[in-house]
Amino acid sequence: MKRILQATVTFAAAVGMMTGAPQAKDMKMGLITPPPHIWTKEAKAFAADLKATSGGKHTVTVYPSRQLGNEAEVLQQMQSGAVDMAFMTVAEISNRAPEFSALFTPFLVKDNAQAAKLLKTSPTAMALLDTLPSQVGIVGVGYGMAGVRQIVSAEPIKSIADLKGRKIRVTPFAATKDFNTILGTAPTPMPLPDVYDALSNGQVDAIEMDLELTIKLKYWELAKTVVVSNQMMFPMVGIVSGRTWKGLDAADRKMVSELMKKHLDVVLDATEEVERTFLPMLKEKEGLEVREVGPEFYGDAVAEWDKIWLPKAPGIPALRAEAAAL
Repeated sequence: MKRILQATVTFAAAVGMMTGAPQAKDMKMGLITPPPHIWTKEAKAFAADLKATSGGKHTVTVYPSRQLGNEAEVLQQMQSGAVDMAFMTVAEISNRAPEFSALFTPFLVKDNAQAAKLLKTSPTAMALLDTLPSQVGIVGVGYGMAGVRQIVSAEPIKSIADLKGRKIRVTPFAATKDFNTILGTAPTPMPLPDVYDALSNGQVDAIEMDLELTIKLKYWELAKTVVVSNQMMFPMVGIVSGRTWKGLDAADRKMVSELMKKHLDVVLDATEEVERTFLPMLKEKEGLEVREVGPEFYGDAVAEWDKIWLPKAPGIPALRAEAAAL
């Protein structure tokens, strides 16, 4: 809570204090994930908790599946106060605050369980949230995650050489595009709703994806190989518009942040079950090869990525030390 209050002070210093701001009551929350996704489920659970805890004073309407726009558009609306809250990928945040790219350090964590622990406890990750009010005009409450990334390929993959020249769907942010460029692939940004058709019709040859959506959105049906490498974690952040935050009194800020953090932790806890649940399911799919590999599969790609990103994201060494200590 002390960190959240410090963020409020930072935001006030950045944009100037507003007086007489009305308290937010009926708030909008935007997500890109579909209704069955854990982010959407927990966003709705947070909304129900907030309504109950506030005695109906505050309500939140959750808009999944990009109903309020893509993440860049939602972030712009949050800066203006038109949208109040979001569960948003750190990928989009990193487009505004490049130091967040440290969270995408390749092979920073070995699996979802370690990633969840890191995002709950890392002082470096928490310090990144403290920069959001002044840099982006939003307040960061805590982290969730969509799981660590794997490669789902429509063609067989035996070695890293088989990826060269392949079009790979990525979320559009610099850290992953640089990693793919180093690998010799053609990183192809694409919104989530377009991915299935693009993989089906050959618009892309492979996709970066977590295990949960590989199963739930049936990407495995289009794949010959899933390379399970846990190559990069894919965190999410729970955020509140700075304008909305300033319209809440101290007690309501505490209530919002505690309840949102509670449901972000549920997302992280659920993600820890992914390998135990979805990896065995993938291995049972007939005609699908599941190749479990380590960092050595990627050769010197991590060292090359470091050359680009260590100067831009100074938190990388601290995050690596914190992850190694878990």
